[in-house]
Amino acid sequence: MSALDPSDLDRFVAADPTAPVVMLNLVRFVPGGADKYAQYIRQFSSSGIKERYGVAVVYGGAGHPSLVPPEGGDWDMVALFSYPSRQHFVDMVSDPDYQQFEHLRAEAVATAVLQPTTPAL
Repeated sequence: MSALDPSDLDRFVAADPTAPVVMLNLVRFVPGGADKYAQYIRQFSSSGIKERYGVAVVYGGAGHPSLVPPEGGDWDMVALFSYPSRQHFVDMVSDPDYQQFEHLRAEAVATAVLQPTTPAL
């Protein structure tokens, strides 16, 4: 999976820079990618990035066969991460400390959805 495009990040933050956001992550791994993704999560958890940008893990879980299969197959992992604002997310992915280990995620992931959400219920 390639890095986030700067124009996509600009559009994302411009939508509402200061409101909280919860990011839905749907991930399909490359063969052997689960181990590399676990390395990414360990680095993320121990780097101080979560605390620096106010990231909260709302949920993370392994995918199982779908009742209604999505196009392209089932997801290997589902996660929800909460950020104080869209700007916090953009600042995090731009942080040089984060970029030092982000390659682990990129190398692990074959396909992903990164969907911003806001409370509706």
